[in-house]
Amino acid sequence: MSDEHTQTPHDIRLLIRSHIWAMGCRLAFLSFVLGTRRFVCKPRCNTMTLPLFWIGLFTTVSYLVIRSIYRLYFHPLSKFPGPKLAAVTHLYEFYYDVVKGGKFIWEMQRMHDQYGPIVRINPRELHIKDPYYFDPIYTSKAQAKDPYIVRTFATPLSTAATVEHDRHRYRRDLVNPFFSKRSVMGVDYIVQDKVDKVCERLTQALDKGTVVSLDDLFAALTADVISHYAYGESLGFLDTENLKNEFRDAVASAGLLCHVARFFFVVSMVADTMPGLVEWMQPSSKGLWEAKRMIEKMARSSLEKDHEKDANSRKTIFDALCAESVRPEERTVARVRDEAMVVFGAGTETTARVLATGSYYLYRDQPRLEKLRAEIKTVMPDSTDHVSLAQLESLPYLTAVINESLRMAHSVTMRLPRISPTPLAYKDYIIPPGTPVSQSIYFMHMDPTVFPNPESFDPERWLEASSKGERLTKFLVPFSKGSRICLGMNLAYSELYQMFATLVRRFDLEIQTPPESVRITRDFIVGLPDDADYLKVHSLVTNAL
Repeated sequence: MSDEHTQTPHDIRLLIRSHIWAMGCRLAFLSFVLGTRRFVCKPRCNTMTLPLFWIGLFTTVSYLVIRSIYRLYFHPLSKFPGPKLAAVTHLYEFYYDVVKGGKFIWEMQRMHDQYGPIVRINPRELHIKDPYYFDPIYTSKAQAKDPYIVRTFATPLSTAATVEHDRHRYRRDLVNPFFSKRSVMGVDYIVQDKVDKVCERLTQALDKGTVVSLDDLFAALTADVISHYAYGESLGFLDTENLKNEFRDAVASAGLLCHVARFFFVVSMVADTMPGLVEWMQPSSKGLWEAKRMIEKMARSSLEKDHEKDANSRKTIFDALCAESVRPEERTVARVRDEAMVVFGAGTETTARVLATGSYYLYRDQPRLEKLRAEIKTVMPDSTDHVSLAQLESLPYLTAVINESLRMAHSVTMRLPRISPTPLAYKDYIIPPGTPVSQSIYFMHMDPTVFPNPESFDPERWLEASSKGERLTKFLVPFSKGSRICLGMNLAYSELYQMFATLVRRFDLEIQTPPESVRITRDFIVGLPDDADYLKVHSLVTNAL
């Protein structure tokens, strides 16, 4: 037989797959025919109707059996290790994430312990647990997001939820200039102004002897910063008595809905078209709709604004999204609203969590606190001094504390699959193109081969690695990597440097939170402790320096 007629294993798999689907179609057609007319048989002159229920049941079972056989033995991922049940059905993942509530991340860890660094975690997806293979997955090359995971987002028109690479690049380019290092350093006065307001709140708490919710306080800080930065004016959460924060509530609400939305795409459709119904059925989702309504008003206002008339004012992210040069299909209320929802939500909760986590560990460790304070005093001799971001970035121990806080905060625990248009090679495996492949940031940051004693807060690990010429930061990926790296990274670092430095230089705190309140046990986009919708850190302000 000539080479052109030789069938490769791939061709054989495609042939088998086509026959399986053809058989499934025949069964479906049979079900349709039998459902449109009565199937009658007359044994011994008695007319008996075969119940359509049993016909439908037989058809369904036959289809599921054939599909299971295909997935187990003929699917392109059939040779990859993993539980057979996970290869057959998404119900395996559904049980751990929906029924048990965000627990699939721990089942994935068990899978890796049993099957090795690469595992087939569901019928169509591979998960890798290898800190040295993060870059090939999260590369700067053209890649698509997994639409199955994108369903979890309550913002389908945002850049973060954009599946196609080219459209993602277009949308990202609209706002990318606002998050460059140069742009952020040019408006660091916005961050400093909000940091000063945090200090005012802490001073008031000291005078009154009241316990402060650090997580709420830091979330108000980050929400006021991002709203001022993106919209041109702060929404004033730091000025409210109870630090009410719709953006933080929105992140929590979206997290609680994320797993259900992933398995039932109709949930996202209903949520977008009938939010009142979802709010009635799921009261905990109220914060999401409140934030959407608030931002929708801002989006309408920006679209109606005369941008040429305001040419001399500082341009904002809303201005960029609503500019006349933007494609008409992108200049809609829904599109601007969804983009702003992600910018505000991500810019609020993630950085606030890092600040709360770092404060929790630092103020429970007096020697490290004093070591950091002594370093900060070298650039801030007076506790009320304002110093530049560049000066703070030059402090090695402050940088180490921030890196360790980023590692321990677990701001994003959900896996973020990427789809490569070309095959990927991992060890002895060739991953077929078009396969969703992911790693988990949580596993990266808690890998004991990279970070010994990963449960311990140890800023010195960063200094020791640096002294040995080791680049430990390549394993620090709280903002992910590649073409879809978090846009707000530079702004987040500005907030972290300025808030940590000012807090440590000016205040002594007594942490009132037990360890279990910051121990991550569930994955709802962000890591959550047991029986809580937020990571909570409470403290008493004991002294102002």
